[in-house]
Amino acid sequence: MNYPHLLAPLELGFTTLRNRVVMGSMHTGLEDRFYNYPKLAAYFRERARAGVGLIVTGGISPSRSGWLLPFGGTMNSLFDVWNHRRVTRAVHEEGGKILMQILHAGRYGYQPFVVSASDKKSPISPFKPRRLTDGGILGTIADYARCARLAQRAGYDGVEIMGSEGYLLSQFLCRHTNDRTDRWGGAIENRMRLAQEVVKKTREAVGPHFILMFRLSVLDLVEGGNTWDEIVTVAEALEQAGVTIFNTGIGWHEARVPTIVTSVPRAAFRSTAARLKQAVSVPVVASNRINMPDDAEDIIASGDADMVSMARPFLADAQWVEKAATGRTDEINTCIACNQACLDHTFSNKRASCLVNPRAGFETEIVYRKTTAPKRVAVVGAGPAGLSAATVAAECGHDVTLFDSSDSIGGQFKLAMRVPGKEEFSQTLRYFARQLQNTGVKLVLNRRVTREQLLQQGFDHIVLATGIQPRKPPIPGIDHPKVLSYIDVLQGSVAPGPRVAIIGAGGIGFDVAEFLLHNPADVVPETVAQWCTQWGVDLSVRTAGGLVPPLPPTPPRQIHLLQRKTTRVGAGLGKTSGWVHRAVLQRHGVKMLSGVDYQKICDQGLHITVNGASRLLEVDHIVLCAGQESLTELMPAEGNAHDTGPKFHRIGGAALASELDAKRAIREGALLGSTW
Repeated sequence: MNYPHLLAPLELGFTTLRNRVVMGSMHTGLEDRFYNYPKLAAYFRERARAGVGLIVTGGISPSRSGWLLPFGGTMNSLFDVWNHRRVTRAVHEEGGKILMQILHAGRYGYQPFVVSASDKKSPISPFKPRRLTDGGILGTIADYARCARLAQRAGYDGVEIMGSEGYLLSQFLCRHTNDRTDRWGGAIENRMRLAQEVVKKTREAVGPHFILMFRLSVLDLVEGGNTWDEIVTVAEALEQAGVTIFNTGIGWHEARVPTIVTSVPRAAFRSTAARLKQAVSVPVVASNRINMPDDAEDIIASGDADMVSMARPFLADAQWVEKAATGRTDEINTCIACNQACLDHTFSNKRASCLVNPRAGFETEIVYRKTTAPKRVAVVGAGPAGLSAATVAAECGHDVTLFDSSDSIGGQFKLAMRVPGKEEFSQTLRYFARQLQNTGVKLVLNRRVTREQLLQQGFDHIVLATGIQPRKPPIPGIDHPKVLSYIDVLQGSVAPGPRVAIIGAGGIGFDVAEFLLHNPADVVPETVAQWCTQWGVDLSVRTAGGLVPPLPPTPPRQIHLLQRKTTRVGAGLGKTSGWVHRAVLQRHGVKMLSGVDYQKICDQGLHITVNGASRLLEVDHIVLCAGQESLTELMPAEGNAHDTGPKFHRIGGAALASELDAKRAIREGALLGSTW
């Protein structure tokens, strides 16, 4: 049997889970509107059909004050039950089990009714919370119990109570937000009273044969967070109150330590789950940055946890469990933890999806159906856009040939995966390489085709995914030997000196800066210990919140990151990961300047003007990251295209090069490939 520990059943006494795989809670936005529940049911059905042992929904509020968003998903009346039955029925028909997550946002809510343990405003919400009174707390406990009972009537197998990530129960559990002096504050025995009463009253409401999973923060990563002794005290009390399973939560949303971005080592927090497992007698779930079966199997086999929770990996590949079980791990579309289409969408009030799988959350709208009229398709360019278009078109039954002038597939992803912390991007190329084989795409490498050659081969559709070429800005001295292309730098063709200026502070500029903060010859993925040292994390949680002074390594270069825009450098980066990139550069002493006018480049270095003041940056090299231009030479001139000839299409960078966007490129490729 493949992965015998991970795929073994788990007996809970009153029910059995078919394996140890948890599809963790991931808010998609579909939960918030009743008319989207058929789509939500289809989304969960695909994952249940492929064998997930236990599914947890996105957060559902027990009351209006608990809304994460205005009019967000709520379960507080019988009128809410009917829509949820669509979801539970879909999962049960596929042999799965599903929990509804009860999430009270507390001061994290993006709405004016927010409440909390105190009136301290959250840094991630514009609304100041109202301090809950004693009566308000008792009413909140009743809201949880009612919500769980309604979930039971809707057919859920249990509920997950969200007690981590900085939501309401966390806000009571930690001194970071709980400055109360009544029976709900002070010592941990008082601060945990709300969570304890919520579990106790919920268990009374639903009876013994209902899964009650509590997501407990085992590493807060905020000042005034709990110590390990306090965490164990809470866990023991909650187990006595009726918890069936403990899920582990890592970090608050406002924490200044990354916990889920791609630079975090895989399974970095498994040791905290292992320590909790030693303290309680009920099953414990490990979570965060676990994305492939080998790691998940090792966690279970070693006894570090009883189950493994993965949320984003099931956005990336609905068939994750099925592929693992049937020995097709190399076919898994791996979550690369980029957060660009999932959490970035969630925090922008958009429907969550996935960069590497644009069907996620759109299962009823983006469908790869077999065609009844196969076409001959040429795709030029084997970057993310071209790979997506070619494999989807072939999956739909078309005869596809994929051309690329390089000796390997990948395009800009081959550069991205060279950036320290982005090694996971290689997994996407591994997946696409396997998909090319599985779908029968004819791959032609080391060949730069011409329009005439394409026209001669009788294709019905020609897809130009030819990508971009770097833009060369009109700066005097731009051809000076000091000037380097970011492509040459990331490929390792050149080695910049110890003093570097980077022109352009978009995503590529940040990538180049992070690349240059390491000696390329020494670059290997960080170990968990190295990562903890750099970010100041104590996994033993001896200190409050598990925070210790960080010790970032000494960088090998002095770097200036420059942009013409007057906005904050990095303002256009993703909501979830942008702050991480800025923090890394700041800790390594990178000088970030906005509002820069470039005067000239000479032997002395780069002459610039900032706020009317002239400056000379005495640098050894200047790296150009100043935008891109689409490569469209294969596109026929307007007026030269004939109705009887092949239809030309442009996708990815060939269609829009203003800022490279793999999310858009892969989605455009998938939509086009499923169109004909």
